[in-house]
Amino acid sequence: MKRSTKYVALDVHQATTVASVREESGRIIARAILPTEESALLEFFGGMRGSVHVTFEEGTQAQWLHDLLSPRVHRVLVCDRRGEKKHGNKGDVVDADQLSEDLRRGSLRAVYHGSGHRIALKELARTYENAVEDTTRTMLRLNALFRARAIRTPGHAVYEPESRGEWLAKLPDRAVRFRAESLSRQLDVLKQIRQQAKAAMLAEARKDP
Repeated sequence: MKRSTKYVALDVHQATTVASVREESGRIIARAILPTEESALLEFFGGMRGSVHVTFEEGTQAQWLHDLLSPRVHRVLVCDRRGEKKHGNKGDVVDADQLSEDLRRGSLRAVYHGSGHRIALKELARTYENAVEDTTRTMLRLNALFRARAIRTPGHAVYEPESRGEWLAKLPDRAVRFRAESLSRQLDVLKQIRQQAKAAMLAEARKDP
């Protein structure tokens, strides 16, 4: 491709990525369907000359793609198009074409994708959040198991290892008792993971200048 400003939109899916390339005048000069793989994407952008601006939507692979392309193009813009009409799988090329035009016009809403430190903090925060959710879910299941048998569980004693034997003894059915014991062991592990995730998240947050 000749040396000029290019506006490239990527419609990214797990297996394939649809690319639409426009020049400054708005004319589409290239379209491609690529494997969503590092080697294929680098080869595609390696053939471009001039100032290359790239956009794609926020999603599961957005951070990976941002980090892959940022050192190799003039600008990477991860955009948020929630609420906008999509054309489905058969309209991937149409969506990519519209996205490249929106990039050229400067009408896209950017989503922040920053430094490696911020990425790490974001991942650790997600880990902690998931651990809290899983812990709460397991506690509710254990509580429901007792309540379904008209056994009241005031306070937090039912969740504590020290009083576990006493609570399990209230369940006469062997299979139900096994389930309660399994949930209790899961809870022990999840509490430990939650504490570790919180400590890692706070340690990473302290690095923020």
